[in-house]
Amino acid sequence: MQLPQNRKFGSLISDTFTFFKEYGKNYFKNYFALNGFFLLLFVIIFIFGYREFFLQMMNSNVNGETYFLQNYFQDNSLLLILGVVVFLILLIAMSIIMYTFPVLYMKRVAETGDHNIKPDQILSDIKKNIGKFFIFFLGMLFIVAPLMLIIMAISSFLMIIFIGFFLLIFLMPAFINVVNFTLFDFLNTDRGFLGSLGYALKVNFSNIFDSQKAKFWKYWASTVIVFLILYIVLTIFTMIPSMFMIFGFVTVPQMGTSEYPASFLSGGMGIFFFLIYGVSMLVSFVLYNIMYVHAGLQYYDSREDLHRNLDLNEIDTIGTSEI
Repeated sequence: MQLPQNRKFGSLISDTFTFFKEYGKNYFKNYFALNGFFLLLFVIIFIFGYREFFLQMMNSNVNGETYFLQNYFQDNSLLLILGVVVFLILLIAMSIIMYTFPVLYMKRVAETGDHNIKPDQILSDIKKNIGKFFIFFLGMLFIVAPLMLIIMAISSFLMIIFIGFFLLIFLMPAFINVVNFTLFDFLNTDRGFLGSLGYALKVNFSNIFDSQKAKFWKYWASTVIVFLILYIVLTIFTMIPSMFMIFGFVTVPQMGTSEYPASFLSGGMGIFFFLIYGVSMLVSFVLYNIMYVHAGLQYYDSREDLHRNLDLNEIDTIGTSEI
């Protein structure tokens, strides 16, 4: 599969799944080798931490103690601070791999076409680009995010006259594309953050009203379609915990009492509920790789300089074979 090439709207979607048919086994082998431990630990901490907090909140409601949660936090302040610190460190490590892995994996595929990429190769690439990732994060936090918040606030205000609703639908996929293009370009070229951001804006918004030249609508529509596919799949998984909760309300005898929520969550059914919730969260992390790979195909579609280089290489190969 040749990544840098001009793709039509339908090809951007179909090639996303073709990529996983061709590289999926090696892709996820590397993904879980590098990020599997962090993902599993993150889910475990989140499940037990969220369950503990939820139980304390339910107990405070049952016992009618106004300062129950405040006293709980004061009595366990050291443990909570340690838990938050560990959680943040884990979140940072996981985020670095989650966001850089698809970019660097596809970069290796684009440059080598290798179907047997090793985890240590990707890990080496990630280590080389950690500095760039933090620059990207800071740039998004202090430059892009404030601008988007202002635009979103204006759009929300305009929802009074319904224009804002359509403006939000229009802007969200475009915002996602700009962020993804910036990250891909920043890790694939020698451009600085502002240069990559400028490239992302230029590719997505130049000639937007020229149907022959504009790439915006192709990228915007394909992002919406892939997002809807993921949303439907993830909705099914997130509905499972809710269905178990409803099942518990229907079948447990004390469901009509004020003690029911706490007793349900602290029992075996509650543990099973949070376990299912954790599995659905893990599935969502894995499925979002589809969105990142799709963004990568959009990026390589936009790199016309790489298309020309490949065409020249093919011409040189033909000339060599004729000799």
